[in-house]
Amino acid sequence: MKIRKAEERDIPRLGELLLQVCRVHHQGRPDIFREGGRKYSDGELARLLTDESRPILVAEDGRVQGYAFCIVQRHEGDGALCDGTTLYLDDLCVDESCRGQGAGKLLYEAVLELARSLGCQNVTLNVWACNPDAMRFYEKRGLKVQKIGMEITL
Repeated sequence: MKIRKAEERDIPRLGELLLQVCRVHHQGRPDIFREGGRKYSDGELARLLTDESRPILVAEDGRVQGYAFCIVQRHEGDGALCDGTTLYLDDLCVDESCRGQGAGKLLYEAVLELARSLGCQNVTLNVWACNPDAMRFYEKRGLKVQKIGMEITL
C-alpha cells in the first residue's frame, strides 16, 4: 500500500469516503450531523488540494482506501500559548470495506512523519464520543486526552 499526497483525480473517491464518515457521525448524533452530508464539497476539496497549510494524504492500493486531512497550526506571539507548530489531524477515514488491513495505521504513521518533517511539536485531533472505534484506534497508537469538550443538550 502506498501513502501519497492527494490529487485532484482523487476528489470523487474522497467524496465517497467523506459520506462514510458523516454516516458514522449521523448514526451516533443525528441531532448534529445530517444524513447523507459531507464535511467538504468537491469545490472545497479542490481548494484544499492547493493549500499548503492543509495537506491531505491518501492510502492507495490500486484504489484510494483512506485519507488523512491535516491542518498546520502555527502559534506565535500568543499571550497564553507557547510558540510552536501543531499538525491538527482534521479527519482520518479508511473505507469501511478495507478496515483492519493496516491502511489506517499507515496513514497515521505518515501523518506523524509529516508532522516531524514540518517541525511540529505535536499532532492533535478530536474524536466524537459517539465513535468508540476511532477512540480505540487512537488510544492504541498512544494518543492521550489533551482536553475534553462538554455539552448540555437543550
